[in-house]
Amino acid sequence: MAHDYPALKLLIAGEWLGAEGRASEPVLNPATGQSLGTLPHASKGDLDRALEAAAAALPVWAGTSAYARAAVLRKVADGMRAGADRIAAMLTMEEGKPHAEAKMEVLAAADVFEFMAEEGKRAYGRIIPSRGAGTRHLVHRLPVGVSAAFAPWNFPAITPARKMAASLAAGCPCIIKPSEETPATALEMARLITEAGAPPGVIQVVFGVPGEVSTHIMASDVIRKVSFTGSTAVGKMLMKLAAEKAQRTTMELGGHAPVLVFDDTDAEKAAAMAAAGKFRNAGQVCVSPTRFLVHESRHAAFVESFTKAANALAIGNGMEAGIQMGPLANPRRVDAMTAFIGDAVAKGAKLHTGGERMGNEGFFFRPTVLSDVPLGARMMTEEPFGPVALINRFSTEDEAVAEANRLPFGLAAYAFTKDADRQQRLAERVESGMLGINTFGISVAETPFGGIKDSGHGSEGGPEGLDAYLLTKFVAAAPGV
Repeated sequence: MAHDYPALKLLIAGEWLGAEGRASEPVLNPATGQSLGTLPHASKGDLDRALEAAAAALPVWAGTSAYARAAVLRKVADGMRAGADRIAAMLTMEEGKPHAEAKMEVLAAADVFEFMAEEGKRAYGRIIPSRGAGTRHLVHRLPVGVSAAFAPWNFPAITPARKMAASLAAGCPCIIKPSEETPATALEMARLITEAGAPPGVIQVVFGVPGEVSTHIMASDVIRKVSFTGSTAVGKMLMKLAAEKAQRTTMELGGHAPVLVFDDTDAEKAAAMAAAGKFRNAGQVCVSPTRFLVHESRHAAFVESFTKAANALAIGNGMEAGIQMGPLANPRRVDAMTAFIGDAVAKGAKLHTGGERMGNEGFFFRPTVLSDVPLGARMMTEEPFGPVALINRFSTEDEAVAEANRLPFGLAAYAFTKDADRQQRLAERVESGMLGINTFGISVAETPFGGIKDSGHGSEGGPEGLDAYLLTKFVAAAPGV
C-alpha cells in the first residue's frame, strides 16, 4: 500500500501558502519517528489577514442560501468518500492508527458533512401567537459570526469535520487550527471545501505555536464563536480568553470514562467488547473506556478474558495489513504511560500484561492491563490517554455509581447490564454527557457529542452541533402608525 504524504501549507484568504519565509516544524510518522514533511507556521501578519478575510466572507456566506451551502457540504462528503483510502493513508502516516480504522474515521467525517448539509436547511425559526391584533412575534435563527476552531491530534478527520461542517452549515466562516502533529487530513478537507465552491475566507487553516495562535485570533472582535477539543486545563484558559470578548464557546475537554460491569453480564463477552473499545487508537480517545468497575463475582473472569484479548492484538505500523493497534502519537505519550504505570504498580496495582515500550523505532507501547488499582494511583485521577485498562471490583450498585461519579470529569460512561430497571437508574444517576449501555458506540453524526462538569459544555454533532453556531433574534412587528 504505497501512498505519498502531501506538501503542507496554510490556507489563508483562498491562497495556499508554504513554509518559505516562515517559521516551521517537522511532522513525524509515529510508527518510524521519521519526518513526513515540513509544516509552516502562520505569522501574526498571516493571522491578521485570515481574520480580515473571514470578516469579509461573513456577509457573503451568511447571505448564501442554506440550500446552496448544503450543496457545497454534500460535495465535500462525496469527495471524502471517493478519496477515503488516500485520505486515510495520510491520517495513518501522521497519527498512527491502523489504516482500516483511519478509513472508518474518514467515512464518519464524511457523514458529518452530509448531516450538517441537510441540518443547515432545518435551522427553523418560529411564529409565536401575539397578544394584540395585527402584531407578529417572530423568532429568527441567524449565523453567530466567524468561528475559531481548535482541534487535537488524536482524530485528525472527525474532530475538525464536526467544527468545520457545523460552522459552514450555519453560515459562519471558520478559521481552524488543527494539531501541528496531524495537519494533512484537515488540509485535505479544506481543499475539498474550496473546490466545492466555498468563497475565499469561508474556510481557512492556520498553524503555529498553539498558545500564540489562539491568543492572537481570540483577541479579535471578528471572532464570535470558539470551539475547542482538548485538555481541561487548556480549555479553561481559552474560556478565560473568550470571556474578554464575550465569545460563545463549545468545549469538549478531558474524560476518564468509567465502565460498570454488573453481575448479570457475560463477563467474557463484555471483556472482548471492552478490549476492542479500550485499545482503539491505542487508547488515545477522549471517550476511551478506562476505569473498569466490575462486580466482584465477575471480576476474575473479566480480567482473564481482557488480558487474553490484549495479548492477542496485532501491533505495528498502521499501513501494514492486519494491524489492530498502531503506535502512540508522540514520544510524550510513551513517557506518560511509563510514568503512570510505574506509579500504579509501586502503589500496589497488579500488572497482568504490558507496561513497557515496544521496540526501538517509533512510539509503540504494549497494551497494558492493571487490576486492583488503589485510588491513590495517579491514573485513577488523571486521564491516562493510552493503551492501559484499570480493572477494579465493586459489591453494590451504589458503590459502583459513587466511584463512577467520583472524578470531576463527565464526558462518557458505559455500563453492561441486562436489568431494564437498572439501566433506567443508571441513565439518571451516572454523571456524564454520554452514556453507552451494553455498547461503546456513542458517537455518530446525528447524535450530540459533549460532556459535563470539567469535561466541558455544549455539544458537537446532531441538531445541537448546528445550534451552537446560531443566534436567536426575536422580532415583534406591529402595524404601521
